[in-house]
Amino acid sequence: MKPTTLFNAGFRPFFLFGALYAVALIAVWVPWFLGLTSPEVAFSPVSWHAHELLFGFVPAIVAGVLLTAVPTWTGCPPLVGWPLAALFAAWIVGRLGVAGSAALGPFAVAVSTLLFPVALAVVIGRQIAAARAWRGLPLLAILAALIGAQSLFHWELWRIGRSTYGTRLALVAMLTWIMLTGGRIIPSFTGNSLKARGATRLPVPFSRSDGAAMGLGLLALTTWIFRDDGVLDERLTGALLLAAGFAQAARLARWHPHRQLSEPLVAVLHVAYGFIPAGFLLAAWASLGGGAAFNTAALHAWTVGAIGGMTLAVMTWTAVGHDGRALTASWLKVGIHLAVTAAACARIAAALDPQRTMLLIPLAGALWIVTFLLFALDCGRMSARCVDGRPPV
Repeated sequence: MKPTTLFNAGFRPFFLFGALYAVALIAVWVPWFLGLTSPEVAFSPVSWHAHELLFGFVPAIVAGVLLTAVPTWTGCPPLVGWPLAALFAAWIVGRLGVAGSAALGPFAVAVSTLLFPVALAVVIGRQIAAARAWRGLPLLAILAALIGAQSLFHWELWRIGRSTYGTRLALVAMLTWIMLTGGRIIPSFTGNSLKARGATRLPVPFSRSDGAAMGLGLLALTTWIFRDDGVLDERLTGALLLAAGFAQAARLARWHPHRQLSEPLVAVLHVAYGFIPAGFLLAAWASLGGGAAFNTAALHAWTVGAIGGMTLAVMTWTAVGHDGRALTASWLKVGIHLAVTAAACARIAAALDPQRTMLLIPLAGALWIVTFLLFALDCGRMSARCVDGRPPV
């Protein structure tokens, strides 16, 4: 792929290299977890794993989505060429800062990793302000929450050597993004699919009940962030998480997931979103006496299942739609989404079955690596040529 092709659309560099980084970070993490390697970084294994997933991989994909979507509904010129290359370079600087963290001081590492999300927020904020597209402010607020979470992560790491609140806040920000965007695109795409087949009974669009379900989810997640402080009764946290889980499950049911089995690339959106209520219910059981294993299972339902699955689905729809291709459910695309779902199930099972943890974590890691490697290859192939066979310009 030519450099001019790579930087002619916001999603191209971030989807391709974000997917490749998803491969690299798990390829490093699994041997490290098994005690086979010990990278020289100023992070514990768990802290490095959490940081590079939530503040390395995730922001790259969010950037690709926002840099493609926001210019579409604001009418602002998209970021392309050298400015896009400079923003991508800022992301690379952050990854190099973490890789060289053993030789750098904590302040330098923090600055290097915060450079990219701050620059991204400035770009998106300017586009929203220029078009007075205030409906985009919730997305900007989520970016601000990620920046705050990353700052808190580094402060905690410097003070006590590990992060709890920064990690949880970042996860809550991403779950909010999925609940917000999923609540708009899933019923929309599902409705379009059903209308194309002549159906008249369609999913309910975003309404007050969606807002109520999101509000309950945010309240429950806020109590979950502080679940270890002893300030709130665990039973209250558990009850809120349980209610939020049922509310999110009911929300998903209103989008008619059972009617999408014949449309795999729409069905995967429903499957990925299904890990949101699953995570709430697992976290609820942890707070109601199930133990820490269920909280670990909830974390990975949300990260591998919801974030991994939803980012893959959105990347697929964004890349194909931008290039004007027909979104066809090839065996490769279906296999990619099946693999990430299997990875999520294996990682949840690893948390709940201690006797098989050392088998299931490498299995989940291998499935994740295969998933994102295949996506990166497919993404590179799609980006290299337009539908008419000519390089995109």
